[in-house]
Amino acid sequence: MNRFFQRGGVWVVGQGVLLAAVVLLAVCGHRSGFPIGVRIVGVALMIVGACVALAGAMALGRNLTPLPMPSAQARLVRHGIYAVIRHPLYTSVIAVAVGWALVWQSWPALVVAAALIPFFAAKARREECWLREMFPEYAEYEKRTPQFLPRI
Repeated sequence: MNRFFQRGGVWVVGQGVLLAAVVLLAVCGHRSGFPIGVRIVGVALMIVGACVALAGAMALGRNLTPLPMPSAQARLVRHGIYAVIRHPLYTSVIAVAVGWALVWQSWPALVVAAALIPFFAAKARREECWLREMFPEYAEYEKRTPQFLPRI
C-alpha cells in the first residue's frame, strides 16, 4: 500500500472520488428541460472520449498504469495518439464525465466534471516531473506536443 502512494496513488484516489461524484450527482440530481441538443452533445463527448481512451490504452500497451509515476520498465510512448496529445487518457476521462453530466442534464455533475480539468492539469504536472526525470527526451516531446487537446 505504501508503494501505491509513493507512485502517486493519492491522485488515483482523488480521481475516483471526483468521478464517483459526477456519476452520483448526475443520477440523483438530473433535471429535464435541457434542449435535446445538449444530450446529443453529451453522447458525442462520451463517444469521442471512449475512442480517445481506447487509442491511448492501445498506444501505451504494457506501459498502461493507473498511477502517474511510470514503472521502472516503462518506455516513453510518442506514437499513435501520443504524437498528437501528451495525456489522452486524462482528456478522455474529462470528455466522458462532461458528456455524462450533459446526458443526465445535471448542473451539479457538470460542475464536478469541470473540476476534473484543474485536477488533471495538476496531476499531469506531477506526472511530467517524473517523466522528465526518467526520460531526458521528454522535455523536447513536451515542447512540441500539446497537453490535452490537439493543435488545430
